[in-house]
Amino acid sequence: MIRKYVLPLLAVAGVLFAVWTSVQSAKQMPPAKPVAEPPQPSFSNKISGSGIIEASTRNIAMGTHLPGIVSRVFVKVGDQVKPGDPIFALDDRRHQAELAVDLAAVTEAEAALNRLKQSPRPEEVPIALARVKEAEAILEDLRLQLDVVERVTDRRAVSIEDINKRRFAVAIAEARLVRAKADLALLNAGSWKPDIEVAKAALARSRAEVQAAQVEVERLTVRAPVAGEVLQVNIRPGEFAQSGVLKEPLLLLGSLDRLHVRVDIDENDAWRFSPEAPAVAYLRGHAEYMTDLTFEYVERYVIPKRSLTGESTERVDTRVLQVVYSFPKEMLPVYAGQQVDVYIEDRTPKETEEKLRG
Repeated sequence: MIRKYVLPLLAVAGVLFAVWTSVQSAKQMPPAKPVAEPPQPSFSNKISGSGIIEASTRNIAMGTHLPGIVSRVFVKVGDQVKPGDPIFALDDRRHQAELAVDLAAVTEAEAALNRLKQSPRPEEVPIALARVKEAEAILEDLRLQLDVVERVTDRRAVSIEDINKRRFAVAIAEARLVRAKADLALLNAGSWKPDIEVAKAALARSRAEVQAAQVEVERLTVRAPVAGEVLQVNIRPGEFAQSGVLKEPLLLLGSLDRLHVRVDIDENDAWRFSPEAPAVAYLRGHAEYMTDLTFEYVERYVIPKRSLTGESTERVDTRVLQVVYSFPKEMLPVYAGQQVDVYIEDRTPKETEEKLRG
């Protein structure tokens, strides 16, 4: 019964199913609708590239001259700053202490210089003059004693040794008188000019050290180099701010009055680019938002591609020519760092293109 009826029915059902499957697979599947309509530029021949929005001053990654603990952050994201406005400051207690020491050294050097300029003191002159008179009196006394001894006719009354001692005492008194007069003359002459110059040099050095300390204190406060808007803040009070080139900037600053678009053009298409050619930018994922671009400048050096779109056909080892365009910020609802699709008209004559390709 099974062989006579069931197996033939199953065979017929299998054949019908195979035929139906073949018919269904032969039908043409309708293409899936794109998530977003692609841009439709009006150029017949065009160069396409990926562009990144950046500030007109370029995105300035703020750094610090010296490493240290952040004591205060003066701005927040979105704040407008002017050149010279403080951005953030580091702990300056140690530098303030060093500045106080240097200021004290300046005061000491000024006092030493004034002391030399005001020399001699009025009270010192009478003392030196009294020493001269004292030396004169002692010398006169010793001379009289020597004269008395030398007038003795009887050589047995006075020994030769005693006479010589008195003569030496007179010579010593004369030398002391000369020294006292020289000290008085030196005192009346005032400070020596080279000593004053040395004191002036010491004062200048102390003042220079104060200026250096003030510069170090000033360097602990990072200020805005240009007028612009704070785009990103990655530091907070109490955190350690490292100097040098960082993977993540401490603070990002730039002018957004007019936005720039940095376009990467594949090196294979670089020869087709013309600065005079019109260019348009489309908001990625929303082709209805577009704006004409104004040419600014070309980076004259072809660099390895860094901005990746994530497409599977994209080469990561290619090199690109970077071209910078600009547009008013009200033309597109974009932010700095956002990607846009850029199309540039290819104005290369056909004969030139064929000659280069041939």
